[in-house]
Amino acid sequence: MENSYSSYKSPLSSRYASKEMQFLFSDQFKFSTWRRLWIILAQAEKEIGLSITDDQIEEMKSAVNDVAFEAAAAEEKATRHDVMAHVHVFAKQCPKAAPIIHLGATSC
Repeated sequence: MENSYSSYKSPLSSRYASKEMQFLFSDQFKFSTWRRLWIILAQAEKEIGLSITDDQIEEMKSAVNDVAFEAAAAEEKATRHDVMAHVHVFAKQCPKAAPIIHLGATSC
């Protein structure tokens, strides 16, 4: 899916970076990577006995690439914290998983 969030933009990127490299530095890749990490964190926490359900993890997986960029930008403006803005927006997209997103990580 090609959009303004799926390619890194800088004066040098179009000249020297491949499309693949531009994607690796894009907002889409960055924020979907954060989401994949939160899923892995939840899976690990479930393994060690925290009260996390498969439904919560599946809900997160279903929205991993569906980043609401505009909502996250508005939330970041309010919170002045990029990570927590994305936590809040992901939680709105995944209401069952909201209590476990970013659970135990340091930016809370």
